[in-house]
Amino acid sequence: MRRTTLGLLLLSTLAACGGTAYDAGDDQPAVDAAPGGDGALPPPARGFQVKSTDIVIEPGDEITYCYYFRTPNTEAMAINKWTSAMTPGSHHMIMFTTETDKMPPGTVSANNCGFGGASANVPVWTYAAQTADAVVALPADDGAGKPLAQEIPANTPAFFQMHYLNSTDGPLTVSVTLNADALPAAAPYTPTAAYVTYNNAISIPPNSTNVVQTKTCSTPAGMKFWSMSTHAHKQAIKTEVFSGGAASTDSVFSSTDWEHPGAVTWMGNPFQTFSNNQLTFSCTYNNPDAQRTITSGDSAATDEMCMATGYMFPATRPTMCICVAQGCFLAP
Repeated sequence: MRRTTLGLLLLSTLAACGGTAYDAGDDQPAVDAAPGGDGALPPPARGFQVKSTDIVIEPGDEITYCYYFRTPNTEAMAINKWTSAMTPGSHHMIMFTTETDKMPPGTVSANNCGFGGASANVPVWTYAAQTADAVVALPADDGAGKPLAQEIPANTPAFFQMHYLNSTDGPLTVSVTLNADALPAAAPYTPTAAYVTYNNAISIPPNSTNVVQTKTCSTPAGMKFWSMSTHAHKQAIKTEVFSGGAASTDSVFSSTDWEHPGAVTWMGNPFQTFSNNQLTFSCTYNNPDAQRTITSGDSAATDEMCMATGYMFPATRPTMCICVAQGCFLAP
């Protein structure tokens, strides 16, 4: 077991309206200058790259935008590495995919930007980063000699959720660039997919401390996990994931840093399995507001989240567990 600062990870597809798909045998067209430490993010030899539309953030603004697109790959690809770059002012970015377009490709919007609760078109958490430059390489060995990879269908609906805070005295022009590196077309691999939980029943009373919100979800039988992390907002003082039911004390992952929780990874045998195919996730909060109860929602400024986020295999499709007051269920 190895702790990393990969930040938030997770699954499914990417690329974009305005992005370009690449293959090692193609002529590679010029790409937009990407953000990051050296100002450029070269496209992968095989895979695809997407850059969001530039957005101007005014001084003092804290806001979340979504950029909607379709993946530019014209064939299904097995992705085994993600690389992202964010401009200054970016707090985090999350890549989601959906069954159908939530908004027309190319749209930038601050409205309904996130999960939006349980629905027939639940966004699938794909990849996330909380540092300006981030790289996530998937395990090279599944225990039987094959690499893990995420299966990315062609032309998949997707969007970036991008949280910005401009603490400077002038406007910032911000964007996100993401690379997806693919295995060779005929390379053998074992598919991996995201496992994500979401507590939609958070309630933190006014002026309260050490409020613990805990839920238990089922995990698919026979799945091995190679990564686990959490996601919460600024009222969270601790997040934790346990193997087993609600009474379990077998902690798999724990963090006291809501902004940069880190991740635990298992890059070879033994990989992580969950006792009795159950995963329990917990978040502890303080609410300094004397008037307002804080509830679940997408706004990092006013709402809260409690999520466990991980990768499992062998899995050709993601699993999302949504929890409400009455219990937890796996989204279709």
